[in-house]
Amino acid sequence: MSIKSVIKSFAGLIFPPKVVKAEISTLAPNELLTGRKALITGGTSGIGFEIAKAFLNSGASVVITGCSQERLDSALNKICETNLEWKDRVFSVVMDVSNISYLEDCFVNVIQKQGGVDILVNNAGLEGGHINICSEEDFDKIINTNMKGVFFLSRIVAHYMIKNKIKGNILNICSSSSFRPANSAYTMSKWGIRGLTEGLARMLIPHGIVVNGIAPGMTATPMLKKNSYNDDLYLDVALTKRYAIPEEIANMAVVMVSNMCRMVVGDILCMTGGAGLVYHEDVNYNFE
Repeated sequence: MSIKSVIKSFAGLIFPPKVVKAEISTLAPNELLTGRKALITGGTSGIGFEIAKAFLNSGASVVITGCSQERLDSALNKICETNLEWKDRVFSVVMDVSNISYLEDCFVNVIQKQGGVDILVNNAGLEGGHINICSEEDFDKIINTNMKGVFFLSRIVAHYMIKNKIKGNILNICSSSSFRPANSAYTMSKWGIRGLTEGLARMLIPHGIVVNGIAPGMTATPMLKKNSYNDDLYLDVALTKRYAIPEEIANMAVVMVSNMCRMVVGDILCMTGGAGLVYHEDVNYNFE
């Protein structure tokens, strides 16, 4: 540990930071997505989990995916505990988006579960891969999950929507990292997703398929914040001095795939608290 880190740790003990909580408005039960059928990758926790709940709260049926049936079952139980009336509109499918060879079969399973898809949320992702410490194996795992999987699953879903004349939505969960100088496999993957969002939007809008993205900043998910975000959202390196919470992202996801946003095409809605846009001091760009 560096001297600077030690001093900072002691300073934190002597002058503990103020506990920060978020005061946000959440969507009341509504009909914005009534009759819609969504597929959300990486829906067992964090942002994907909250998007699933928000979609159900807005009238949609939802299939969440994950790599483990055990985690999927746990997520479904938690969702149904929130509202028992959702149990007939939420399903799960085991899907490793990095395993391209069986994505088609997984998608067929999704269709069988809920009778169709007119919303795809590409949310599954892995963090890390800083250039100073990244192994080739970690690099491939991050790129294959975050970018390669999105590329091929989007193609499958787009073909399905076009074939069935579905005027649906694809929503990609990007990141504040997609606006930053890249220093990691993760950041590179999010640059790729931002570019793909714009390209898909241009290609698919003639078919009535609306493609957009949401770019969250640092969000209090299990990937970034192990402890409950209900306790403290304080984040010293953030311009806003706090983490975003998954519900904030989920609220906006509902709006972005609803008919209120049919004229928002190829856009990346930033929910970064300024990170990556007007503030970069929260990232260390030292090369070792």
